[in-house]
Amino acid sequence: MSGPLVVVDALARSFAGVPAVREVSFTVGAGEIHALCGHNGAGKSTVVRMLSGQLAPDAGRIVLDGEAADLRSRQVAQRLGVALVDQELSVVPALTVLENMTLGDIDAPLVTRRRAAVRRCRELLDEMGLDRLRPGQLVATLSMGERQLVEIAKALSQRARVVILDEPTATLSEAESRRVFAAVRRVAARGCAVIFVSHRLPEVLELCDTVTVLRDGRRVVTAPAADLTVDRLIVHMLGETPHRLETSRRPDPDLTHALRIEHLRVPGRLADFTLTARAGRIYALAGQLGSGASDVLRALAGLHARATGSVQLRDRAVAFRSPVGAARAGIAFVSNDRKGEGLFLDKPVAGNLVATRLDRLGRGPLVAAGRERRTARSLAELAGLPPDRLADPVLTLSGGNQQKVFVGRSLGRPDVHVLLLDEPTRGVDIGGRAAIHRLLRDAAEAGLVVVFASTELEELLELGDVILTMRDGRVVDTYPGGADGAVLMRDMTEGKDAA
Repeated sequence: MSGPLVVVDALARSFAGVPAVREVSFTVGAGEIHALCGHNGAGKSTVVRMLSGQLAPDAGRIVLDGEAADLRSRQVAQRLGVALVDQELSVVPALTVLENMTLGDIDAPLVTRRRAAVRRCRELLDEMGLDRLRPGQLVATLSMGERQLVEIAKALSQRARVVILDEPTATLSEAESRRVFAAVRRVAARGCAVIFVSHRLPEVLELCDTVTVLRDGRRVVTAPAADLTVDRLIVHMLGETPHRLETSRRPDPDLTHALRIEHLRVPGRLADFTLTARAGRIYALAGQLGSGASDVLRALAGLHARATGSVQLRDRAVAFRSPVGAARAGIAFVSNDRKGEGLFLDKPVAGNLVATRLDRLGRGPLVAAGRERRTARSLAELAGLPPDRLADPVLTLSGGNQQKVFVGRSLGRPDVHVLLLDEPTRGVDIGGRAAIHRLLRDAAEAGLVVVFASTELEELLELGDVILTMRDGRVVDTYPGGADGAVLMRDMTEGKDAA
């Protein structure tokens, strides 16, 4: 080919008037593996969604093989040869490998010749290094690494010329990651343009030919991977280090008000986690997707039934292997999925705020309406929610106010001693973010142990009194608040052996 296979030319996209991507440009050649890097909120996901037909750009253009492409939908993108392998795998465990290969292929014939389909599936599995798998095997029997490779093979089965891989190794072991690397190299060798998105910077430099770094929606640099180091990538990604949100109260020195976690383990996800946390302090678990940070919180909240270890709160053992046991011990959990695991979206704000304390608002199944209104009004004031919205369905609120409802539900409760939050400001604008950070600081100053997990460096540095970096299911190191952002990033992406 005489020119690049993919041209991204001055792409721009805003949401509610807030720019997410600002005139981003780069090119990808046939056979090239091109990394797209940047910290959370840099604009990577928005660029990927525009390239894969999920979002239309406000300005700029995408050129495929020399022709401007109007990628108005995933189906159009697929017809033009663009395949996205998302970090949330789309393979269906209850179907066979062969059935997953053809699922969603808009060009598949209505009547498929099974023998030809099996032969093609076999060829693609072999190309992915999956020669031991059978086309008729259920995906549910595969490891996560094998499922990821099936997803890549599925993209190739749809005649992709451009393959976008979004965090393909985030939840994989080292051995599984190596198999994915080998498969990605084979995909590029076929002449495909590969766009590789990953937070794991050493693997970016090992695997990719070229790296584009985004920061605050802008392209900072595009350079050959051979010319970069992890340290230089971090400098490009970070920009200025944010200021901390300072506490006005010293932590309670009385360790009887402590959360003690010893040798917490979750098979296949969390190797070993130990922490003694004091009341009045905020503990930040710093780790990228698959680091184990979220698993610490979910285990403590009773959402990992196979978790083992010892947990004590105020010198009493916590039965943490069920949500009921954790809640009874005084542990409240705010999930990273407020819509799927937290809020009743079609119910009023007031009902959501009091949802976890109905037993205190009446007798038996009957709830005292007056007491419910007063409690909801008090919680709304505590959480900084508009009092005139209490009767409105939660789904009518902004993302920031929805998150305030989710957090506010656990505030002002004498039976809650530990507040766990996974990505506490995900999907929240800058104003809502500041308000939620203030809520968490106030909760700590009221005497709670606050533990949160985040992939966002700015949030970790702004909130954490103690920061624990995590990678591959283990704690890498522990730092006081105000730590060096570059050091945290290095731990999160390279691990203990970072120089």
